[in-house]
Amino acid sequence: MKKDEIAIVDDEPINLMILKKLLSPSFLIRAYKSGAELLDSVKKGIQPDLILMDIIMPGMDGYETLSELRKDPDNQGIPVIYITALDSLIDEEKGFYLGAVDYITKPFRPGIVLARVNAHLELKHARDRLKNQNEWLEAEVKRRMVENQLIQDTTLNVFAELVETRDNDTANHVMRTQNYVRIIAERLQKHKRFENHLNAEVIERIVKAAPLHDIGKIGIPDAILLKPGKLNNEEYEVMKNHCKIGGNAIRLAINKTLSGNQAENKMGEVTALSFLEEAEKIMNYHHERWDGKGYPEELYGDEIPLSARIMALADVFDALTTVRPYKKAWRVDAVVDYILEQKGLQFDPDVVEAFEAEVGSFIQVMSQGQPRE
Repeated sequence: MKKDEIAIVDDEPINLMILKKLLSPSFLIRAYKSGAELLDSVKKGIQPDLILMDIIMPGMDGYETLSELRKDPDNQGIPVIYITALDSLIDEEKGFYLGAVDYITKPFRPGIVLARVNAHLELKHARDRLKNQNEWLEAEVKRRMVENQLIQDTTLNVFAELVETRDNDTANHVMRTQNYVRIIAERLQKHKRFENHLNAEVIERIVKAAPLHDIGKIGIPDAILLKPGKLNNEEYEVMKNHCKIGGNAIRLAINKTLSGNQAENKMGEVTALSFLEEAEKIMNYHHERWDGKGYPEELYGDEIPLSARIMALADVFDALTTVRPYKKAWRVDAVVDYILEQKGLQFDPDVVEAFEAEVGSFIQVMSQGQPRE
């Protein structure tokens, strides 16, 4: 079993000799005649488990030595015991203030020194074990967070694959609109109105939820979803149901998960579900209009969740710039003009301004057809 290493710092050779003789049977001893010698040794990587140090020494005294030692965070956990002829309460208080763990006055009794050394080494080892356990727990939490992230991402990919089996064009639409949503959200983050709400975490949640916006189309009959021509009024009413089909499915899944994890709920919100709650908002309301003439609930202005307002513009831009069975693709300049005309009508004015500032980024995503990092 490896011996604990003790550093003894004293300018008096007789004191070094006595302490070394007392402690060497049980510990590995390193003796230093000054605080400067100790600090040089520690800087070279020789870190003791405990330090016994005199206070009154020529040059750098024990107080200054300890103060310098503690400047390095790696040395914060080394217990320092003063062994000194100074016996006033003021001196003792100063030592504790600087970070010493104990204070023994000379002449010292060998039994007292051994008892104090063993006690403080045991405390240090306990702290080290606790630190190691905490580091392991932190690593385990990070590992599980990564695992949960992978599960969430896999779930999104599964949903995207399900959509693709029904409508290949919709799958490509999912990838593009996710990028458009990120572009707008990151631009809005710079806006004074949204700077306190749209932090990086919220943006990632919105972007992650965006691919689910049309998942409700899985519940739409093929005859309507894949119809090569324009939908009639009755078919259009059925198609409009995809918002609530998707939103209700997500809400049901969230409620079932929460009811099955009551113990976790009492401890606070299950944050792993937060992106699904964002997805529910997007699914339900991405066809609402700023002027209150949208569907399914005819929400008006800020009643519409911000994520859905962003998705609404991204969705329309992509729909107009791509070929559909029932229409040709619009020219980009015509789509831009249309969106600007719909400022304050179909779309949130601030979202339109963010889009206008990022038209170039939209065109880049269109041309590349790849996810925007």
